[in-house]
Amino acid sequence: MAGDVTSSDERLAALTSWHHDWRGLRVAVFGLGVTGFSVADTLAELGADVLVVAARADQERAMLLEVIGAELLEQADLSAPPERLVEFEPELVVVSPGFHWDHPLLLWAASQGVTVWGDIELAWRLRDKVTGPDGSPADWICVTGTNGKTTTVQLTATMLLAGGSRVAPCGNIGVPVLDAIRDPQGFDVLVVELSSYQLHWVNRNRGGELSPYSAACLNIADDHLDWHGSLEAYIAAKAKVYENTQVACVYNRADSTTLRMVEEADVVEGARAIGFGLDVPGPSDFGIVDGILCDRAFLEDRRNSAIELTTLDELAEAGLAAPHVVANILAASALARSYGVEPQVIRDVLTAFRLDAHRIELVRVEAGVSWVDDSKATNPHAADASLRAYTSVVWVVGGLLKGVDVGQLVAAHAGRLRGAVLIGVDRAELLAAFERHAPGLPVLEVDADETEGVMPTAVRLAGGLAREGDTVLLAPAAASMDQFADYAERGRLFQAAVNEFFGGEADDDDSASTPSGA
Repeated sequence: MAGDVTSSDERLAALTSWHHDWRGLRVAVFGLGVTGFSVADTLAELGADVLVVAARADQERAMLLEVIGAELLEQADLSAPPERLVEFEPELVVVSPGFHWDHPLLLWAASQGVTVWGDIELAWRLRDKVTGPDGSPADWICVTGTNGKTTTVQLTATMLLAGGSRVAPCGNIGVPVLDAIRDPQGFDVLVVELSSYQLHWVNRNRGGELSPYSAACLNIADDHLDWHGSLEAYIAAKAKVYENTQVACVYNRADSTTLRMVEEADVVEGARAIGFGLDVPGPSDFGIVDGILCDRAFLEDRRNSAIELTTLDELAEAGLAAPHVVANILAASALARSYGVEPQVIRDVLTAFRLDAHRIELVRVEAGVSWVDDSKATNPHAADASLRAYTSVVWVVGGLLKGVDVGQLVAAHAGRLRGAVLIGVDRAELLAAFERHAPGLPVLEVDADETEGVMPTAVRLAGGLAREGDTVLLAPAAASMDQFADYAERGRLFQAAVNEFFGGEADDDDSASTPSGA
């Protein structure tokens, strides 16, 4: 048994500040990716005794662990607790998001009565390391959802920055929250992207309950069911984003699940529900009236008037008019307005903002055919949004399906498909879905064993199917790790293959096509 459980629990419940005494606390950190290293580095700085347990370790991070005084236990087989971990008798485990909730090491920790935190809970407890002039730590604006998180976080952070706040986008977006809260310059507000993996571990322990300034769940669809075990468990994890929210719970009017999450959340008294959607907004909502994006939430006479933020025509000029991107813009605007950002600031930001690479990114236009890279569409929900933006599509699809059903996606879009090109290893479900819902559609396959030449072959096959007015769309509806390092590599290789297919880089005067759903 790991120490005196009762006294250990009491100590952990009381550790709610950077300035409390963390010295000598025995902490096992599971995982040594970007998040795991940030956890180990933070705890070592606090004086805790840190043992990092990882199946494999990046050499540079392993060397840095030695420098900061943390111990590394690298063992390929973690199906049972290593002897050194048992000997260490951790009082606390901090788990990286990649560790499945029923991993043997976590089951062992539970059997021993060892408390488990995620990196988000640790960061919340330590958020007062650097404070503002009034002695307060940075506020947190939290964003989750199946799709659109990163774009919404980037938009929100850019709006807040333009509005005069010191802001850091962090979390699942790539910068660990623990790095942000330790930045010596300090911030007024953190915009935190939270995955379902991270949310699974929050609000489980006394003293570590998150209380965001504002929070949003953008949408819910089947995803990561292989990790959570069921859609219900996935939704329950996502719903935690609204717990203890102080000012605004931003939800998607087109997704009743997000509204139900808000209705069931235990929030701070006075927190408001703010809906966003592509339809006409009601009082306390954000939406669209006659092509104008409107705020009917943060003004005095919200029952009889609205504030104009921008127009669909202006968004089209900036390449931001795809419906799912407009929804993200409305959500980000609601979050920014909840923090006091002026409407004109939001309009100015949207004039200059551009999407990240591999998000409905136009690669080139040749012979009236648009080639679009949406490699970031790693699940059916994201692919659905992408497909809806175009009228006639040659669809490049496939990869690791993560246990989700693609049948409804194929059925919904069979009428807009010119053809499909299958990549990736999970073929059977896709083939069955096309045969069932689009039996006459040309469906071509890239050999699943052909990893190096997959994109040149996919582009060649797609080029043979496409006709003037079509869009060749890479929207895989699947994860990439079967054939690529990540979605970014998948997108880069697609773009390179497209350019090679047409004999070099596109000319600067190639014209972009506006998505039809704008």
